[in-house]
Amino acid sequence: MPTDTLNVVEVLKPGLATSVQDAGRQGYYRVGIPPSGSLDQYSSRAANLLVGNAEDAAVLELTLLGPELLFHSDALFAVTGAEMIPKVDGVAYAGNMALRIRAGSRLTFDYVKRGARAYLAISGGIDVPVVLGSRSTYTLGAIGGLAGRRLQKGDRLAIGAKSGPKDEAKNAKPAEGVELPPALRAKLETTVELRVLPGLYHYRLTPESAQTFFDDEWTVAPEADRIGYRYKNGRPLHFMDREQPFGAGADPSNIVDACYPIGSIQVPAGLEPIILHRDAVSGGGYATIGTVISADMDLIGQMQPNYRARFVSVTMNEALAARREYQRRLALLREALAR
Repeated sequence: MPTDTLNVVEVLKPGLATSVQDAGRQGYYRVGIPPSGSLDQYSSRAANLLVGNAEDAAVLELTLLGPELLFHSDALFAVTGAEMIPKVDGVAYAGNMALRIRAGSRLTFDYVKRGARAYLAISGGIDVPVVLGSRSTYTLGAIGGLAGRRLQKGDRLAIGAKSGPKDEAKNAKPAEGVELPPALRAKLETTVELRVLPGLYHYRLTPESAQTFFDDEWTVAPEADRIGYRYKNGRPLHFMDREQPFGAGADPSNIVDACYPIGSIQVPAGLEPIILHRDAVSGGGYATIGTVISADMDLIGQMQPNYRARFVSVTMNEALAARREYQRRLALLREALAR
């Protein structure tokens, strides 16, 4: 932890669901610990690069309603992702830009105008303990972040030493006024297409339901959170009749327990699809009819309740091409902010 006790940010109001996140913890999903981390990884990385941090430095993820923060030292910060205008002592500033805040100033946020999650990076990063290789908060397991929970009034967040970025952007130097080019900002559409690899149990849908799942427009339900995004207003999905095996339960959407990758789509009772996100459990007893490709998972994290989605079936080759395009965009981001 920093030796300078004044190098902290004090939480005056926590916002709706503010938590410390980073690139996530990898390698433990097999034992039931999900990756966690920022739901919009691209925006989180962009915020860090704007202030000269390593891409995977810890940031604050702000969901729908931002916090009120008191800075006890001068700092450089940036806000990316959702349109949630930052205000320093009541004065509004642009997002997607490196901004300077002075000791004793308060940072607040306007109501979110588009998108669902903004990312606040502070030069030096949020300095909380590393747990299993990550500072990300996993609230169900009460690990990571600040005491394994969302922020609360009165919390004090230490800011790390300004050690600079990792090798991928080692020439970056934090500077006030540096701006994220418009073409490299988060895509914040109210209606999105989510590309899906059909399977593992897609074959158990009736032919009609296998088609209507992709034909219908689905709406984000209020229950959407970091564990899973629930969608409604599509036609119910029907599963093929079969004799349920022992341990699978009576409902045809149930199976004997299986593993769930992040992005899995399960449809309990065939009614409302749920896309599992970065805090999801690693297995269970619902049939997964497909998986949203990794390149589109950031889009889900920016969907508010009542935003709409259509699911688009893709092949493995198309999914791999989308991943390459995502990586190319990250490379452009690093190049644009390598100063």
